[in-house]
Amino acid sequence: MRLLMLSDLHANLTAFDAVLAAASGKWDAAVCLGDVVGYGPDPATVSEKLQTITSDVIRGNHDKAVAGIMTSDDFNPVAKMAVEWTQSQLSPELMSWLSTLPPGPKKAQGVVLIHGAFQDEDEYVFTPAQALEGLLDSSTVLSFFGHTHHQGGFSYHESDIEVLPLRPRPMEPFSALHLEPDHKYLLNPGSIGQPRDGDPRAAFAIADFDHKIVEFWRVPYDISSVQSRMYEANLPEPLIFRLALGR
Repeated sequence: MRLLMLSDLHANLTAFDAVLAAASGKWDAAVCLGDVVGYGPDPATVSEKLQTITSDVIRGNHDKAVAGIMTSDDFNPVAKMAVEWTQSQLSPELMSWLSTLPPGPKKAQGVVLIHGAFQDEDEYVFTPAQALEGLLDSSTVLSFFGHTHHQGGFSYHESDIEVLPLRPRPMEPFSALHLEPDHKYLLNPGSIGQPRDGDPRAAFAIADFDHKIVEFWRVPYDISSVQSRMYEANLPEPLIFRLALGR
């Protein structure tokens, strides 16, 4: 089986469509690690499209804030403005769907889904020390997390933890990680809608269980068209500019 890993779509339909086109015919099931909405100009259409692809979706902090499960008072002013705009764009049905998304960690399709950290769904995991507890506690060989918008991850074997730089190079569509026996992995497919690791291409991953490989993909998309829609929606300029920078 080949599992499509989606994360941090952030209401960017153009990037989402580019990902689905690149992944066409390459996956059997899909999961999403949260932050379906927030930041981008297409919260309704992205939410609706995602529901046609998978029901294995966990919530992110932006999903919680838009649904009113958590306050956005702790968000920075730009993110808070995007939350409030997004709330005005969603139907009661979509707001209800967001509000019922389960928290991670959640086991689905043979992997564990996490938005932030294993112990705290809102914590950012950047370092081996932050990743270690999740690697030890996870019930599966493969766990996937999002939230940081950085493609990459960690492996654990015989008390050693290793940082895995898994992003493909600028001219490559993907890089491949071969899963080693007796290792555990905590992997981030990267962000579809707002990458922040210096590569503006939309990011996703495909886990191939039969061949014990995880592919980390990057896909170019029409960033200027997304920026135009964001301008039309009067979304904050810092959110618009950062798309082209991948920061």
